[in-house]
Amino acid sequence: MANILDIRRRIRSVRNTRQITKAMKMVSAAKLRRAQDRALSSRPYAQMLTNVLRSLVARTEIYDPETGEARHPLLERRDENNILLIVVSGDKGLAGAFNTNINKAALQFIDSKAGKNIDVICVGRKSRDFLRRRFPVGEPQAEQRAGAVQIVGEHVGILGRVTIDHANELAENVIDRFTNGDIDAVYVIYNEFKSVISQRLVVNQILPIKEIGVEEIQEAAKQSLKERERAAEAAISAGVAPHEASTAEIDKAAAQFATRPVDYIYEQPPDELFRSLLPKYVAVEIFRALLESGAAEHAARMTAMDSATNNASDMIDSLTLAMNRVRQAKITKEIIEIVSGAAAQ
Repeated sequence: MANILDIRRRIRSVRNTRQITKAMKMVSAAKLRRAQDRALSSRPYAQMLTNVLRSLVARTEIYDPETGEARHPLLERRDENNILLIVVSGDKGLAGAFNTNINKAALQFIDSKAGKNIDVICVGRKSRDFLRRRFPVGEPQAEQRAGAVQIVGEHVGILGRVTIDHANELAENVIDRFTNGDIDAVYVIYNEFKSVISQRLVVNQILPIKEIGVEEIQEAAKQSLKERERAAEAAISAGVAPHEASTAEIDKAAAQFATRPVDYIYEQPPDELFRSLLPKYVAVEIFRALLESGAAEHAARMTAMDSATNNASDMIDSLTLAMNRVRQAKITKEIIEIVSGAAAQ
């Protein structure tokens, strides 16, 4: 049995660890609030852009009436022989199973597309390090592929300060390759974040565009009831609202934009305006995925650090009880020795 000095030293060490995990939980909670605000503030623009595109679709022919082929290259459907996969993970650990679930979903997607050429773009250090250990790094325009699955790009350190420029850069690369016929479909794996207790891991197809404003969710993994309860407890203890903030008024106003049954007069022809706005729609979809993944990472880290803090408190209680037992046993032993010595005299 450990002596009292060793137990006290361990209690002191666990207390120091608890202070660190508690501080990390509060930092993640503060970052989560900012990430939530950014995700919510981007919704009206995305909704209005979607409504404008829907209005243009009703006023122009996006498919050739004779051949039925799409008049915009981003709407063209082809056999999925060459696929581009964007994996959005975190840059840091200590977030529970957040990064592990994303990497696992990426491997499952790759296995489901066996026999096809898959180019992977990693957003986040954790997905890059994980996939680099399993697949080679190749050049997207090289004549010979490094493998059936190859990593063709990486973006590290951007989730903490996501800007529309990052999304535009990624969207331009994706759109150019899709338009040139280098790839036939584009998928993105990320954590869709609605609130602390409402998020899911999704595989969303962003190209080709099938219907404006409708997500092509291929797979989805939701939080379990136990995980939602644990996340709610962590949010309440950190002063974060566990439920999604109400944006009903903002969403209602944005949904009415460009939807009135009137004949709008556009400065440019509707088909030309549609061709110029559709790439922005793709960029907004990528931007939303990056924002929501960043918020989901902070929520996962906040929950993980709250669990670590609670486990440290439980360990301190257990060690304190063990220390008291050792001390009581030592006192009892000394009393017995004194009584036995007195009885022997």
